[in-house]
Amino acid sequence: MLDLYTAKLTDIRGVTEKKREELQELGLHSVGQLIEYYPFRYEDYTLRDLAEVKDGDKITVRGQLASNPQMQMYGRSKSRMLCKVIIDNFFVTAVWFNQHYLKDKLAAGAEIVLTGKWDQKRLQLTVSEAEVSGQGGSKIGTLQPVYSITGTLTQKWMRKTVKQALTQYAGLIQEVLPRSLVDKYGFMPRRAAIGMIHEPGDLEQGQQARRRMVYEELFLFQLKMQAYRAITHDRADGVAHPLNLPDVRAFVRALPFTLTESQKKVVAEILHDLQEPFCMNRLLQGDVGAGKTVVAAVALYAVVKAGYQGALMVPTEILAEQHKRSLDKLFAPYGVQVALLTGSLTDRQRRDVLGSLQMGLVDVVVGTHALIQEDVLFRQLGLVVTDEQHRFGVQQRSILRKKGMNPDVLTMTATPIPRTLAITAFGDMDVSTLRELPKGRKPIKTYAVTHDMLPRVLGFIEKAAAAGRQTYVICPLIEESEKLDVQNAIDVHVQLQQHFAPHGYVTGLLHGRMTAAEKDEVMRDFSENRVHILVSTTVIEVGVDVPNATLMIVYDAHRFGLSQLHQLRGRVGRGEHQSFCILIADPKNEVGKERMKAMTSTGDGFEIARRDLELRGPGDFFGTKQSGVPDFRLADLLKDFEIMEMARDDAADLVRDPEFWTAAAYLPLRQFLQREHIFDSDVLD
Repeated sequence: MLDLYTAKLTDIRGVTEKKREELQELGLHSVGQLIEYYPFRYEDYTLRDLAEVKDGDKITVRGQLASNPQMQMYGRSKSRMLCKVIIDNFFVTAVWFNQHYLKDKLAAGAEIVLTGKWDQKRLQLTVSEAEVSGQGGSKIGTLQPVYSITGTLTQKWMRKTVKQALTQYAGLIQEVLPRSLVDKYGFMPRRAAIGMIHEPGDLEQGQQARRRMVYEELFLFQLKMQAYRAITHDRADGVAHPLNLPDVRAFVRALPFTLTESQKKVVAEILHDLQEPFCMNRLLQGDVGAGKTVVAAVALYAVVKAGYQGALMVPTEILAEQHKRSLDKLFAPYGVQVALLTGSLTDRQRRDVLGSLQMGLVDVVVGTHALIQEDVLFRQLGLVVTDEQHRFGVQQRSILRKKGMNPDVLTMTATPIPRTLAITAFGDMDVSTLRELPKGRKPIKTYAVTHDMLPRVLGFIEKAAAAGRQTYVICPLIEESEKLDVQNAIDVHVQLQQHFAPHGYVTGLLHGRMTAAEKDEVMRDFSENRVHILVSTTVIEVGVDVPNATLMIVYDAHRFGLSQLHQLRGRVGRGEHQSFCILIADPKNEVGKERMKAMTSTGDGFEIARRDLELRGPGDFFGTKQSGVPDFRLADLLKDFEIMEMARDDAADLVRDPEFWTAAAYLPLRQFLQREHIFDSDVLD
């Protein structure tokens, strides 16, 4: 039976084999996918009154040509064409660039509709499109969709093809939402909404259509999450760990520091989950330095003492070694055996660790991607912890989970997002948040400077080194780039080496192209203060802990995202001394300026994350392709947050209703869940 998703693109009139290939480059393989490929904005051809427009606006106006065009040619094919136009009693200069082929169509006295950018001071319109009265179809008063396109595809062809697809296949567009929800919110029918998103009569209609389809997209996402949670809780096929709570409390009391109230609350939530018969799936988010690792250590200790093994997966070898050292210190008095599993181990070391894991001689294994290889087997894996979860693909996390009989899962991230947004976006996870920083942490003083202040920055580094402190210097590139005029790590390393070597200070270099052994050696030298200034790319962004480093310098800081800058800043301020972060940025870069303002005005990672979401949008922010947060076609997690909450509540209510699982009215939704494999024994990701 033909449906939208089996109908071929070449069945649409006007789609050749060549065009089909170009559409496939956009990820479009069926008529259904093309119809659901929505425009990202509209060109507004509503006629405007010149008296009401602002300088720089893109406008559409109607006027009368007051002169024949004057042509100026320069270069081989470049041209500038000028024409006087009377618009709303204004005498306006219309300018066309490189459109000399229009000259013969423009004659004094003709009625014309112009679209372009308005220059208030010069009373000048730089024309992008022009329609002379009586010369073809008009766009006046319409909203024209603008699509993301590639290759030889044009907006005109894309608009025509989507329209043709809707003409041929509109009859196959089926309603997805139950009648109760359509009536509850007064939504237009699905078929009308899809058509109107592609070709809205006016802005109001377009917004109504978008609202309906955004709700549908978020509702289906939430339904998937809520159904999964309901099924896994009912299934109760996890492990109810028989925890020795007095023993765990004694371990917490013996820690070399007191847990913050935030940490105590999160530990209680995790211990509660570990004792339940369903699989824990908890996201632990906290600011840089909020003490997530200690919370994970308590959870791992509790599971080990209950007779199970734990695994901690981190994105880099340096971080794995650091966690191994931290856990060794905490666990040594209790006989908990910790092993390290990374790609750098020799064959013999690796065999020893694998054998010990399988026999249960290792209680906790800390590792990188090496943990998910096929030959890594556990005797009884009870808890999987992944640190910096956005660094791992969905697939990788899933493989590690499958190495145990439905082990509990704790996912940690230092990219905080507003808790309500996290609960909604990660609908299948419980969310715990660490808001406080451990006592005694001094706020990091942050300054934004320009490149001409570099001599003062070097003086600041020298002052820190003279006091026995260390400095990170971060660059965006490894080697010089012809395309980008930005500082690169190799050049900066040479410059700083020449500057500081005469003073007796050692400058090290760290970047992603070095071997793991080379990176480890440099980091070890820096950790043990044999290297005083470390020039690095963002390879040190995550987790490295050197309490003696008190100065973070970031070259070309405007090129980094806000959350990344905050992560980098979090590498200092880990000891008792006052720490500083100096951001060297281009003052002309507008987005960069906003980022510098945010970085110097707050040290709160949640506030930074909120502003980052506003500046970058959720796709980039969540690292959508890796994080498991869906890349929505229409919905925007920030702007459509209220709709997301409505959709979540509606999905939860529906899943709790026994009728949902049996009534014919909900069959399309149950079929959707079936297609999404929610009823499989597999873990949702």
